Amino acid sequence: MTERIRFHLDEHIDPDVARALRRYGIDVTTTVEAGLRTQSDLAQLEFAARERRVLVTHDADFLRLADRVPQHTGIAYSTRTTRSLGEMIRSLILIYEVLTPEEMMGRVEYL
Repeated sequence: MTERIRFHLDEHIDPDVARALRRYGIDVTTTVEAGLRTQSDLAQLEFAARERRVLVTHDADFLRLADRVPQHTGIAYSTRTTRSLGEMIRSLILIYEVLTPEEMMGRVEYL
């Protein structure tokens, strides 16, 4: 069986996203749950890499960081105002269903 994508949600992502993804059976961590709330963006990205998780964020700083650290495990990015909560959840489920962790390596998906 192919390994499935796992997500890490940064602190600005609505906790309802994590709840919805978990109901769908997707493995999700959050910044708060992982005890990373006061940590830097680089620390967040390193945590996601260690845990082999795609980082989900609204923070454009991660896009710049992705250029500096091209070996990241993937970033799913959306501005706060471009997607409703439901659209964001559906987009993440789609990523989960059609991409593998290997395909997300070094990749930024715009939601």
